[in-house]
Amino acid sequence: MIELKVRKFGNSLGVVLPKEVINRLQTGDGEKLFLIESADGDYRLTPYDPLFEKKMQKVDEIMHRYRNALRALAK
Repeated sequence: MIELKVRKFGNSLGVVLPKEVINRLQTGDGEKLFLIESADGDYRLTPYDPLFEKKMQKVDEIMHRYRNALRALAK
């Protein structure tokens, strides 16, 4: 367990993530992180955009539906 302290930054509140957390998330200065709330009320911090996953699922559906046309266009 890693304990974080909420601090004031200007007119906002925030937390500073330790280096080992930054390394584990494979992120850095200026990168986006996403705080996702689960159904049971817990939170998860991740560098992966959950909306991007939904978009990629839609792309997979479209590519599967039009695979013959895409194959012909690739020639």
